Amino acid sequence: SLAGGVLIGLAATLLMLVHGRIMGATGILAGLVMPASRTDFAWRAALVAGMICGPVTLWLLTGIWPETDVTVPLPLLLLSGVIVGVGVSYGGGCTSGHGVCGIARLSPRSVVATLTFMVSTFATVFLLRHVIGA
Repeated sequence: SLAGGVLIGLAATLLMLVHGRIMGATGILAGLVMPASRTDFAWRAALVAGMICGPVTLWLLTGIWPETDVTVPLPLLLLSGVIVGVGVSYGGGCTSGHGVCGIARLSPRSVVATLTFMVSTFATVFLLRHVIGA
C-alpha cells in the first residue's frame, strides 16, 4: 500500500509538472474517449495502459493476481458507475482528482469535496449494512 501510494503521488506530481494536468481518473478516461488533440490522447492512453499493465506485471513476476472481491450483481455495479459519473460531473472531479491532487494543492474546494465523498460513503455503508441489512 505504501509503495502504491508513493507511486500514485509521484505520477500525480509528474503529470502536473510535465503537462500541467490534474491526475483525476474520471477526467483522464473522459478525455481518452473525447481527446482534445493527438498529444492529449497519447498521455491519457499511456496512463490507462499503465493502470492495466500494473496488475498484469505483478502476475507475471509473482504468479499472484491482485485479489478483487465484487459482491454485487453486474446491473447494480453498472448503476453505481452511472451514479458516480453523474456525481463526478456535479462535483467537478472525482475522488482521485480532489483527494490526491486537490488536497495536495491545498484547494479548499477539494477538501470540501473529499469530505463530502467520505461522509456520503460512510452513510451509505452504514445504511446498507446496519439499517437495510444488504
